[in-house]
Amino acid sequence: MSLQNCKIINLPKIEDPQGNLTFIEGENHIPFIIKRVYWIYDVPGGQVRGGHAFKEQQEFIVALSGSLDVVVDNGKVKKSFSLNRSYYGLYIPHGLWRHMQNFSTNSVAMVLSSTFFTETDYIRDYEKYLVWPKK
Repeated sequence: MSLQNCKIINLPKIEDPQGNLTFIEGENHIPFIIKRVYWIYDVPGGQVRGGHAFKEQQEFIVALSGSLDVVVDNGKVKKSFSLNRSYYGLYIPHGLWRHMQNFSTNSVAMVLSSTFFTETDYIRDYEKYLVWPKK
């Protein structure tokens, strides 16, 4: 799987003196229908989240508050993306290993998913990921 498909996507930003507004529409701003939304917060300093790949699930990650780094890995090349604004996010297609690190204090990461939770979609062992047939 190529890391070229993994990319930062800018979202609409409506600026107003009373406060800004940003929104996401599935299949418009991101290339999938949103089936699940979850968020990661209260991550203790130095902790790493994730550390897995998905066989089918696509994701879009937004730092709603604070900052974090997402490291994406195709088994040969790793690339790090810094997320620190709520008006853009990182699209990660299926088949790529990823983890999140360097969470700032009080950061909140929202993850939009193309699938409902299915444990069998996860590859949680990096050695198994390296031999998993990538399409």
